[in-house]
Amino acid sequence: MMSDDETFEAIADERRSLANTLATLTPAQWDHTSLCGEWTVRDVAAHLVAPLVIPIWRFGVLMLRARGNFDEANKMMTDMVVRQHGTELVSLLRDRADKRFTPPGRGPAAPLTDIVVHALDICRPLGFARSSPDDRRVVVLDYVTGLRGRDAFTHSAAAVRWEATDIDWRHGDGPTVRGTADTLMLAITGRRSVIDELSGDGVSLLGA
Repeated sequence: MMSDDETFEAIADERRSLANTLATLTPAQWDHTSLCGEWTVRDVAAHLVAPLVIPIWRFGVLMLRARGNFDEANKMMTDMVVRQHGTELVSLLRDRADKRFTPPGRGPAAPLTDIVVHALDICRPLGFARSSPDDRRVVVLDYVTGLRGRDAFTHSAAAVRWEATDIDWRHGDGPTVRGTADTLMLAITGRRSVIDELSGDGVSLLGA
C-alpha cells in the first residue's frame, strides 16, 4: 500500500518520464491518434497538463458552459490548453510535475491513474514500450475497480473476475478476464481496442 506522499512522488516521476518521451516525438507523432477516441497524442498530453495550468474554478466555469456535461467540459478545457500552451506541453509537464492536484474527493490515486493510463494511450499507438512499476499499477487497478472509480469507468463495474497475468493482482467474482496489468487497466477504463488481448470466459461480457 502506497502512502499519499509516495503516490504524489510516483505521479511526479510518471509525469517526468512521459515528458521525456514526448520530447522525442516528431510532428506526425504528435498528430497521431491515441487510444482515447478522436483525441490525438497532443490532445492527451494537453489533458494531462490541464490541471497543472488551469485552476479548478476555471473548470467549474466550463462545466456551466457545458451544462454539466463533464466530457464536453473536459474537451473544452483540453482544446484551451492546446491553443494556449500547445508548444509548451513537454516543459510544463516536466517543470510542474510535483504539483499535488487532486480532483475533489478523489485523492492522489486519481491523478496517478490519469497519468499511468494516458501514458499508455499515447505510447501504445506509437509502438513505444511503456509500463509503470508494479506497485503503481496495483494502485491504479485498485482505484479503477473500487468505489471511487466505478462511477467514472463503466467496465470497472462489470460482473467479472479480473486477473492480472504479470503481477499478483485480482479483483471481483464471476467469469474471469485475464490479461497483463496494463491491458486490464485499459480494458477497465473502456479502451475497447485491447479486448482481443484478453482471455477468459468473461471477455464476452465486455464485448457486449
